[in-house]
Amino acid sequence: METRRDANAPLSEDQLHALVDGQLAPEAAAALRRRLAGDPESQATVNAWQAQRDSLKQLYGKLGEQPLPASLLATAGRADQVRARASQWWRWGGMAASVLLAFGVGWVANGQWQDAHDGPVMARAGSARHFAEQATVAHALFQPEVRHPVEVSAAQQEHLLQWLSKRLGRPLKVPVLTAQGYDLMGGRLLPGDNGARAQFMYQNSAGQRLTLYVGAVNPNGDKAAQETAFRFLDDGPVPGFYWVDQGFGYAIAGQLPRPALQELALVVYRQL
Repeated sequence: METRRDANAPLSEDQLHALVDGQLAPEAAAALRRRLAGDPESQATVNAWQAQRDSLKQLYGKLGEQPLPASLLATAGRADQVRARASQWWRWGGMAASVLLAFGVGWVANGQWQDAHDGPVMARAGSARHFAEQATVAHALFQPEVRHPVEVSAAQQEHLLQWLSKRLGRPLKVPVLTAQGYDLMGGRLLPGDNGARAQFMYQNSAGQRLTLYVGAVNPNGDKAAQETAFRFLDDGPVPGFYWVDQGFGYAIAGQLPRPALQELALVVYRQL
């Protein structure tokens, strides 16, 4: 039974995660929702996380109800790194199961995995398109965040660049999009198939957000992955433009019309 002291204590993220993920008993969930009525900031966080879950479910439909392939599960079970990433996803958004399921279903739906007897589990994991798909899912995951949209804020831009450059193994630049109406909010470090990835987030005066996703794409000598080419992706959670320059991928994602995204992608490309 909740004590008076418990009722007056600030709500923790663990409590909010448990509510969104349906891990609370009905009585506990009802009590927590009553407390949320007097805590607009926490309620906004819950709404954002629920919207993330709903958008991922809507994106993949009934595919999310299908079991993952045995070969994919076996690979995940053998890889300590995968388990570590799953744990990290829980801490980042309280919805690791949805995100990992979305990536898994994406591989199934696009033919990006094969049976363990036929070849690699993720046959196209290093492709530029796969990179762009991950960029749009990462955007959908963090764009609605109220409390933690970025890991390091723009106020610490020098530190942010030094940290991400070190983790990605090359000097990074942060494009300036002020003339296009977008200010840098900050950035974060994310896991990727070929090493670390960086995500920079921007926001305009209307609260609309845009993300730039950066990282290595198939650095093992694939000639196509070394070339610079603009491509549009419109079948992910949000639309995006992506390109590859000397084995390094860049993807701009946001809920914007194609011409607006293309203009922003060109501005970013010229600055990088």
